[in-house]
Amino acid sequence: MFRLLLASLLFSVSLPVMAIEEPKHRVIETVGKIELRDYEPALLAEVEVSGERSAAINQAFRILAGYIFGGNQGQAKIAMTAPVTQAPERATSAGEKIAMTTPVTQESIGAGTEPRWRVAFMMPSKYTMDTLPKPNDERVKFRVSDPIKRVAIVFDGLSTQSNLGTHRELLEAFVKDRGLKTKGEYTMAFYNDPFTLPWNRRNEWWVAIE
Repeated sequence: MFRLLLASLLFSVSLPVMAIEEPKHRVIETVGKIELRDYEPALLAEVEVSGERSAAINQAFRILAGYIFGGNQGQAKIAMTAPVTQAPERATSAGEKIAMTTPVTQESIGAGTEPRWRVAFMMPSKYTMDTLPKPNDERVKFRVSDPIKRVAIVFDGLSTQSNLGTHRELLEAFVKDRGLKTKGEYTMAFYNDPFTLPWNRRNEWWVAIE
């Protein structure tokens, strides 16, 4: 359902593929499919939700999509960015019309009777805290992420458990062999809509490192 929601939003934005902005970063080292990257801070619009992971990201995605497609004050459009990112589950009035943006990130933020999740869209770099339109929904919050180093593995194919599992294991093995210390969860990143042919897709696993 989440990927179908994403697809409907992607196809509602008439932007050339090359115009899509990605998080700003510098590749420090490349080893086969694996890259060590240095990321700049990014401005995020995010919402916290409770419940099972897939249902939670669908709920949060709708809230954030509502913000960027008119649930705010103003009239400007915000350009689309990529990728959509999702961390795996652990223990726990018409206004400004804004084009769909990604990444969408999801992370666990606590345990309890129901797990809570933080889901976020990256805002295009031309915006600041002061220039983003105010959301109509008070659940939408903004923050600026810290600069961070990540190690990532890039691969194609469908986002099946087998494909994802194989490449996560490869990334984990690289992290272990290098003696890298990770921070936070491993995160899945998807750069294409569900209708892209498997061999043309770009998928990634990320994890932050010290």
